[in-house]
Amino acid sequence: MTTKPAPRVRVPAKAAAGELIEIKTLISHEMESGQRKDAQGKTIPRKIINKFSASFNGKPVFAADWHPAISANPYQSFFFKATESGEFTFVWKDDDGSEYTAKNKLTVG
Repeated sequence: MTTKPAPRVRVPAKAAAGELIEIKTLISHEMESGQRKDAQGKTIPRKIINKFSASFNGKPVFAADWHPAISANPYQSFFFKATESGEFTFVWKDDDGSEYTAKNKLTVG
């Protein structure tokens, strides 16, 4: 039995206007490629997170398509230019249609 993936995100709480900040994300997920076999010799079905996206105040700011070669517990980071206060929404989409979401606020001042 697998547990529900747990997203973790690091966003600075505050930034100066125009500052370039680094956003760091990690999600606990097995990322099963579909290539391995279990103890009985049966193929373990593929189950990966295949899409990651980030938006700020409802506007897309980063997106990535992931494939079976991505390691378990995938880490993704990117940079963002802080121009206004608001909220990030991060979404990870799984092969089975599941979505995992995290939100973080940023104050610019």
